[in-house]
Amino acid sequence: MEEIITVANLKKSFGSLNVLKDISFSVHKGEVLSIIGPSGSGKSTVLRCITQLETVDSGSIKICGSPLVTDGKYCSKEEMHKIALKSGLVFQNFNLFPHYSVLKNVVDAQVQVLKKSSEEAEKTAMELLERMGLASKAKNYPGQLSGGQQQRVSIARALALKPEVLLFDEPTSALDPELTGEILSVIKSLAAEKMTMVVVTHEMAFARDISDHIIFMDGGVIVEDGTPQQVINNPQAERTKAFLSRFKKDSV
Repeated sequence: MEEIITVANLKKSFGSLNVLKDISFSVHKGEVLSIIGPSGSGKSTVLRCITQLETVDSGSIKICGSPLVTDGKYCSKEEMHKIALKSGLVFQNFNLFPHYSVLKNVVDAQVQVLKKSSEEAEKTAMELLERMGLASKAKNYPGQLSGGQQQRVSIARALALKPEVLLFDEPTSALDPELTGEILSVIKSLAAEKMTMVVVTHEMAFARDISDHIIFMDGGVIVEDGTPQQVINNPQAERTKAFLSRFKKDSV
């Protein structure tokens, strides 16, 4: 099966703090990988390295077979731009433009990045907003929406660029508990359509139910990885067991 993301021996430090200490994994086409672990374990930094928001110190990353960085050396800026279009990142705090309407938030990137006409971009945007249950909010501004609605707009914006893989960085952490379900439902529907995804999440039951593969990180290393059955239901490492014990058994 085609590898969409290949990460090998990734290392990243911020000053004297070693955030990633030798991370290796791959994500295949149509697969959902969830990354779980305590705060500060390096989960979000992995996503930021894949999406070029952070530079790595050493190691290699390939996206859809195209080398982004090889043994710590990056490809050309032109190639980096092409590779960036293959992945879409959904942030935990939405990152919408507050002075743009919902529709313009989804249209603008298509026009600026994909060089689509306004008409074509608007057609795609409305189709995606309809899919997210937000077509009636197209003329609203982000500040007029609930957190759950804003996150659905950010998912629509990411999908509008037609990425090969969608990455979610704690997509429900900024939401009230009652709004979490609507975002998890959207992600589940994308998984059912075999969208390749990497999800950093603290929702253990969700990770178990949606994932093909789960990685547990702690202290900048992968402590355990495998199927949901292996990692969530039958962890082997004591650190994984200790982490999961904080969650109610009936919730996972």
